[in-house]
Amino acid sequence: MSIKPASGTISFVHVRRRFGFRSIGVGRWVSRDEQAWAAQQFYQALDDLMQVLTGTEELISLRGALSFHYGIGGQPGVAAHYSPAQHCLALAKNAGPGSLAHEWFHALDHYLAGKAFQRPRPGVFASKAWLVGDTPVPHPLNDRLFACFKAILLSEDGTGPSEQFQASAAEDEARGHIYYSLPEECCARAFEAFVQDAARGNGFLVKGTRATSEARLGLYPRGAQRERINGAFRYYFQGLGAALKRDADRHPGAESGR
Repeated sequence: MSIKPASGTISFVHVRRRFGFRSIGVGRWVSRDEQAWAAQQFYQALDDLMQVLTGTEELISLRGALSFHYGIGGQPGVAAHYSPAQHCLALAKNAGPGSLAHEWFHALDHYLAGKAFQRPRPGVFASKAWLVGDTPVPHPLNDRLFACFKAILLSEDGTGPSEQFQASAAEDEARGHIYYSLPEECCARAFEAFVQDAARGNGFLVKGTRATSEARLGLYPRGAQRERINGAFRYYFQGLGAALKRDADRHPGAESGR
């Protein structure tokens, strides 16, 4: 079992070692005090995420495939982003709190494309591969994953677009460009709602899925659809977490942080 450092002693070294990230980069303009604050926030947020997902440390780092940057490699006007080409999640200094769950799901969505589909296109997300009908890899866990995508993107009877997708498409039309209705964006926002509803109360991990202007527009799932999505995510992550823990029991010492 991982041993949590004493309060006030957590650094990005602890974050990397516990969760097994491939690498962590910190911007040159991030002071020592800012690094200490950010490392504590990341450590607690990722621990909370792991508990919500009933998973293991290697789920958080995607079996060591994921890197992240803090205060480095950002994009103008963007608080956080995920780069499929670099398999890297990046948060801007003092601008990314609340974005971590969203960007982490992008990383998972990208990672799963290579697990859930045969010969996925470079850079594709599993959610998009599912929506366009790419050839799936038969597996019970993939069936659970696809049920999540269906609950997010399709109506309850599966014959049309979901309420969240319709609201997202309407907002894209009003703005004159496609963003909110991209399947990977719809799914990342649905995942945010699932995590926030799990009541861990971590504003660095996620916030804003209930009372923001985006929430009022229906860009996050609401009502009965939100309940269906939360149930589908719970079922998927319970199965995934159980599989990872069985694998860790068969290979003691191989899991990150042990």
